[in-house]
Amino acid sequence: MNANIGMYERGVAAGLRWTLVLIFALFGTAKFAAYEAQGVATLAASYPLFGWMYPLLGERGASNVIGTIELATGAMIAAGAWSTRAGLVGGLMGVATFYITLSFAIGAPAFWESGYDAPFLGRTGQFLIKDVVLLAACAAIAVDGLRRMIDRTA
Repeated sequence: MNANIGMYERGVAAGLRWTLVLIFALFGTAKFAAYEAQGVATLAASYPLFGWMYPLLGERGASNVIGTIELATGAMIAAGAWSTRAGLVGGLMGVATFYITLSFAIGAPAFWESGYDAPFLGRTGQFLIKDVVLLAACAAIAVDGLRRMIDRTA
């Protein structure tokens, strides 16, 4: 029975890994399109961590930087299938990505639906809330990479 559990755990971990790779590939690629650059600028241009990029690189340039980081994160998570260190680093990059995007919720316009407040999510809240589970998934990938690194040295 324990052998079967291990097989299921590996299957679930692989499914999680490749789903995250797909998500980062799609999100990252979209950042190179004008419509996505405009959408990201709505939140990111006034955010201190990213706001400096907009005067320097413009809307498309800033979005391209974010897209490149997302594509690199997906690549590291993918490489984690073969490299424990890449899995750990990719998972941590994903955790950082989603901590940052979730921090947009602080003071974001339309996080709660106007006239209702919590727990009724507005447009921004609906857009950002999915990142909670994506953060947890990236944390699981990072922990898996760390566990595999420890198992190799033990």
